[in-house]
Amino acid sequence: MSLHDPWLAYAIIIPATAGVIIRPFRLPEAVWAVAGAILLVALGLITTTDALAGIRKGLDVYLFLIGMMLIAELARREGLFDYLAAYAVEHARGSPQLLFLLVYVVGTLVTVLLSNDATAIVLTPAVYAATRAAGASPLPYLYVCAFIANAASFVLPISNPANLVVFGARMPHLTEWLRQFTLPSIAAIALTYAALWLTQRRALRAETLRTDVDKPRLSREGRLAAMGILAIAAVLLTASALDIQLGVPTFVCGVVTAAAILLAGRQSPWPVVKGVSWGVLPLVAGLFVMVEGLSRAGAIGQLSAWLHQGVTASPVGTAWAAGLITAVADNIANNLPVGLVAGSVAASDHLPHEVVRTILIGVDLGPNISVTGSLATILWLTALRREKIQVSAWQFLKIGLVATPPALRSAPAAAMW
Repeated sequence: MSLHDPWLAYAIIIPATAGVIIRPFRLPEAVWAVAGAILLVALGLITTTDALAGIRKGLDVYLFLIGMMLIAELARREGLFDYLAAYAVEHARGSPQLLFLLVYVVGTLVTVLLSNDATAIVLTPAVYAATRAAGASPLPYLYVCAFIANAASFVLPISNPANLVVFGARMPHLTEWLRQFTLPSIAAIALTYAALWLTQRRALRAETLRTDVDKPRLSREGRLAAMGILAIAAVLLTASALDIQLGVPTFVCGVVTAAAILLAGRQSPWPVVKGVSWGVLPLVAGLFVMVEGLSRAGAIGQLSAWLHQGVTASPVGTAWAAGLITAVADNIANNLPVGLVAGSVAASDHLPHEVVRTILIGVDLGPNISVTGSLATILWLTALRREKIQVSAWQFLKIGLVATPPALRSAPAAAMW
């Protein structure tokens, strides 16, 4: 790569990333990510071999997403979400505030045990169904799904695929992970709830929930979908404890559950296949290729050098700065590529533990500022669009700027305590 090539790479990657965030002409996010990747190869800034290597790095993420999306689509079609919605409304006893808390607690559990992407893919349709059944305005409760997906995403290694990307082969053992991240997670979850409640309290006070919601009968296929989701949770926890990558187990569980449901109901697979949001996969692949372009342009080496200098001068100050910069970068370039870059930088230097911890917190929690900060939030947006609900970047930003800074300050402080 010649002297001017890195600037040409940046001139492609920055607008492509902006396209993913802003969606000019309302084109899907994947269009801009793939266009950026193709331009990098077409102009010779990275080789086809490098691009394919970047795509291969995302294999575990693709398999994970396919498994989750398959089981979510089956659960939606078989009425599992409608059943859970009626159950939640019944236990809310007509209180919008209690329903809001119930959604937050369930969202925390789903994120911790199934990942933040599962919260976006699986929980969001269930919450929409619940609010529809209760006659409520869905947005206050749907915001919970988006924000808890990131706030609770570092309780366990499996709570966010970005955790696997940041640590890679240096993933701490489960007990060590809990020692490092339990207090920061509690701080992030509690403060995010408080901030969300403050931003939504007026809307909740104006709500009147129905209590006479008929609970639908859950079919055999719906029960199989529920069992598949529980199986995925068990498999992910086991895989995490054994330091096994999560993509293949999730994919296998999703495919096996899908096959069991379709065979039991003698259904064609094509409606389910068509219902999956396949556009997420080229989006992720394009982001991985653009990160490969950044690496070839020397960005990772430069960041590593700066971080090394900072640690030499002030480890604690560098930890705070690294977490904050990472959090801001999430909202410029999405936390998946930022996590890849952060993981590459962390691997290139022997960094103090507090620096790596704050980087991870920045990668996971920072995306709550903007609507395209994380893959989970993009998946959340996709789920909303299926229900004809539109949330603008400005709507989300107004809440994100209230909800994120307190948690983003307290969680790293707890991590360095």
